[in-house]
Amino acid sequence: MTNPQRGEAVIEIAGARARLVFTLAALAEIEAVLGVDGLEALGTRMRRLSARELTGVLAALLRAGGAAQPERLAGEADPRAAAQGVAACFLANLT
Repeated sequence: MTNPQRGEAVIEIAGARARLVFTLAALAEIEAVLGVDGLEALGTRMRRLSARELTGVLAALLRAGGAAQPERLAGEADPRAAAQGVAACFLANLT
């Protein structure tokens, strides 16, 4: 179950629902994955992610959501669902 008050999002991976949570730790991990500093640079960079980078961003949000094996789950995600889940999580937290 997600908590919309916390800006959580849900993604379905391999038939199971997984929770995405945007935390400060996830933000720091995402900045490192993308090699940026700050929200402005992050916003610009998020517009042109490679598949590898999308997997890293998704793994960070899954880890913050309590996923046991976030890298494995991120690698199994449907690309469209991954992009939509990441976008939903960012929009819920940064707008």
